[in-house]
Amino acid sequence: MTVTDPGLGVEDQQLSLSTAAARNLATTTKSAPQMQGISPRWLLRMLPWVETKGGAFRVNRRLSYAVGDGRVTFTSVGSEVRVVPQELCEFPLLRGFDDEAALTALANRFEQREYEPGDVIAERGDPADSIVVIAHGKVTKTGRGEYGDEVALGTIADGEHFGDNEILAGVEGTWEFTARALTPTTVVVLSRATFNQLNGQIEPLREHIAQQLASPAGAANKHGEAEIRLASGHDGEPVLPGTFVDYELRPREYELSVAQTILRVHTRVADLYSQPMDQVEHQLRLTIEALRERQEFELVNNKEFGLLANADLKQRVSTGSGPVTPDDMDELISRRRNTRLILAHPKAIAAFGRQLSARGLYAPTVEVEGKQLQSWRGIPIAPCDKIPVNKNGTTSILAMRLGEEKQGVVGLRQTGIPDEYEPGLNVRFMGIDEHAMLKYLVSTYYSAAVLVPDALGVLENVEIGL
Repeated sequence: MTVTDPGLGVEDQQLSLSTAAARNLATTTKSAPQMQGISPRWLLRMLPWVETKGGAFRVNRRLSYAVGDGRVTFTSVGSEVRVVPQELCEFPLLRGFDDEAALTALANRFEQREYEPGDVIAERGDPADSIVVIAHGKVTKTGRGEYGDEVALGTIADGEHFGDNEILAGVEGTWEFTARALTPTTVVVLSRATFNQLNGQIEPLREHIAQQLASPAGAANKHGEAEIRLASGHDGEPVLPGTFVDYELRPREYELSVAQTILRVHTRVADLYSQPMDQVEHQLRLTIEALRERQEFELVNNKEFGLLANADLKQRVSTGSGPVTPDDMDELISRRRNTRLILAHPKAIAAFGRQLSARGLYAPTVEVEGKQLQSWRGIPIAPCDKIPVNKNGTTSILAMRLGEEKQGVVGLRQTGIPDEYEPGLNVRFMGIDEHAMLKYLVSTYYSAAVLVPDALGVLENVEIGL
């Protein structure tokens, strides 16, 4: 029997079962657990993976005479910067010089100078009378082309230097380029007169430079590799040169790194709440996603094997003006043959798109694994949010040649490991503890190797601001 409130009109009375009450009897349709931290992980998808038995990968190369990274390091106290004395051995003529007292005396004689954007640091045609080392900032070098017009010769940044060969070798001459500050720039300078004074007082320094000039490290090609002597274009029966290909005595070895975690699931949850979705399966799926994200982060940023840290200094270039332009991208990819992948932060890709629009240009898309990616010169530009963006709003862009057969960049992993769940990743049951917790050890093993230096290049100081 239905009781009707006499104070309510017919239009105010409930005439059917409410949806709120009906929902108690309905079956809820649920989604699988979602995770915002999943990214496309293009680096993991595009890297050719090399099977690494024994957990280590040795990169054998031809013997190279290159020493050090070529960049000078500084210390700073407030606004004052000082050259680390041992870092002066990055100058080619001082390599191998180990007299700390002499290096300290030399480092103490460098003078600090500040320049604003547009200021000239060295003028083409003026006497080359000093060693200039960039402590902080960016400097552009320009010269004269064949027909007298001004041409850009490149950009140099922190730790790079010029004038050292002329001053240390005692060669008189003039600057062949104009060096101009692009940003607020701090440099340290050692004049020719100051060096000559020190050189006359420090006999070991004088003897070392004389020895370097008389007997350089060895004949090498433009890449610093030991020369292979050949003869070509000859007539008759000359004596042909004998030769051999020398190898590095201590080739670099990459050991597989690991990312691990212990997944815990209470037995009560696994037993009672695994319908219609298996709780252990979805806990494991999201844990693996997190491990794969960490794996890509390490492949980019790890100090031992990460791509940013292992790019050769000769393969690092700075943007010409700040934002990444088509000219900068051309400079980056021109430094290697067969570039197959460009990796950039999404904000850097957006900044590049703005520069293209400003010039009235359009970068076509290319299809990669069924997805459309922006490209430049036919090379796909894949987004990677693991590339860091610095506090000053700058980031880096990587360009790489891929594959072992191309002497490129390769990923390293070992498959066939015990309890393998995915290639290079295993899930091992660790039992049930006293708290009734199921425990699974989830591990992924990985690394990356740059087979030859020019396989990987980095465009640095890329500004992403509007």
